[in-house]
Amino acid sequence: MSIVEVIIGLVVGLAGGFGVAKMLERSNVSALIKNAKKEAASILKDASLEAENLKKDKLLQAKEKFLELKAEHEKEILAKDKKMAEVEKRIRDKESQVSSELAKTKKLNDDFEAKAKEYETKIEILDKKHQEVEKMHKSQVEQLEVISGLSAEEAKEQLVESLKAEAKTKAMAHIQETIEEAKLTAQQEAKKVIISTIQRVGTEEAVENCVSVFNIESDDVKGRIIGREGRNIRALEAATGVEIIVDDTPEAIILSCFDPVRREIARLSLHKLVTDGRIHPARIEEVVAKTTKQIEDEIIEVGKRTVIDLGIHGLHPELIKIVGRMKYRSSYGQNLLQHSREVAKLCGIMAAELGLNVKLAKRAGLLHDIGKVPDAESDLPHALLGMQWAEKYGEKEEVCNAIGAHHDEIEMKYLISPIIQVCDAISGARPGARRQVLDSYIQRLKDLEAIAFGFHGVKNAYAIQAGRELRVIVESEKVTDDMAAKLSFEISQKIQTEMTYPGQVKITVIRETRAVNIAK
Repeated sequence: MSIVEVIIGLVVGLAGGFGVAKMLERSNVSALIKNAKKEAASILKDASLEAENLKKDKLLQAKEKFLELKAEHEKEILAKDKKMAEVEKRIRDKESQVSSELAKTKKLNDDFEAKAKEYETKIEILDKKHQEVEKMHKSQVEQLEVISGLSAEEAKEQLVESLKAEAKTKAMAHIQETIEEAKLTAQQEAKKVIISTIQRVGTEEAVENCVSVFNIESDDVKGRIIGREGRNIRALEAATGVEIIVDDTPEAIILSCFDPVRREIARLSLHKLVTDGRIHPARIEEVVAKTTKQIEDEIIEVGKRTVIDLGIHGLHPELIKIVGRMKYRSSYGQNLLQHSREVAKLCGIMAAELGLNVKLAKRAGLLHDIGKVPDAESDLPHALLGMQWAEKYGEKEEVCNAIGAHHDEIEMKYLISPIIQVCDAISGARPGARRQVLDSYIQRLKDLEAIAFGFHGVKNAYAIQAGRELRVIVESEKVTDDMAAKLSFEISQKIQTEMTYPGQVKITVIRETRAVNIAK
């Protein structure tokens, strides 16, 4: 529908709506129609002009956008061309560099080939001269053989035999003199050193066990310690890890635990609780925590005081703490700290007598049994465990070797190692130092010897060093050297499976052949 028809429709509608269609004349209607047509034509003309203008604007915008994109594209092409030119330049530089390197390599190869030819020529000349020298030497040897009447091999053998006999005679004489001198002086000097060491050390005896007795004023305190339905004693056992035995023993409570530190914490905690009078689970936990802290501080203080007394410096704080814990450990009834102090003093004295480093010997003597106070269970022997700790905390190799070798678990590499072993034996073997049930001790030694006698070819067996070593003497006619090694292994395996013993047992099988004659 055109705009004119729309306008006519509107006019007619309006005329009809108002009820004036009949009043209009036909001439007026024609005039209106003409005016409407003129306006419509004007509107169409304006619309077409506006459309042309819009079209021109859009074309101009499109051309500008095209020119912008074309300029950007040309810039990108220029940048890529520049990069390609740079890459080509680098490639040309590399090619020139490679060419120069190849030229140098070729020159070096040529020089090498020239030198190789020169050396080959010299080697040929030397070979010819060597052959000439050999010919001259051979002719001279032949002349000497003619003059002496002996061949070169015969002369060489005679010379070697004469030198061998002379050297053997002198060596035997020297060995004999050395042995006689050693027999005269070695035993006396060794006894002098050990006796001097023992005389200059004052020792104390210490007795430890797995039970402590806590004395109380009256049996009424027992009920307060047990508490209602046993809650106090259960809380105390749970907090300390110590078994508390309240029985008919008058005015006494038994504290049982294998760990002396925990037993001491329980004893001090009980003392504080009984003195204070307030005994209930919350108070028990508080007192045990404070006492544990007090014991830990005391352990550190004991360790520091010990190393100061012995003149040992630069010890790691963890090792100082381990030394302090020795106060609450025992070995066969001997207090471990007192034993270690005693060994340290003995080592210092013996090292001074032998002209060795006294401070290093004291250090190794104090630390030799640190493996006996582990925080957790370990399958290693205490000597090897102590050596690992010493290595971990930066001790010298001499000290670590002395700790690990004092029970022969590893090879001794330094002079202080046997000193530590000897002083440990002196401290542990002296009368009254260690407590052990005599009957069980004797029975264990008898069992060791009986196991050895159960094998074929064993002549004698002796348990020595408090049962730490078993020496087995075999008959040389029945047991060979190879069989002796096998026998030692089999005895060790049987002892390991059939017996219970502290530490380790060293099995030494001795096989010797004796030739005895009597001069009449």
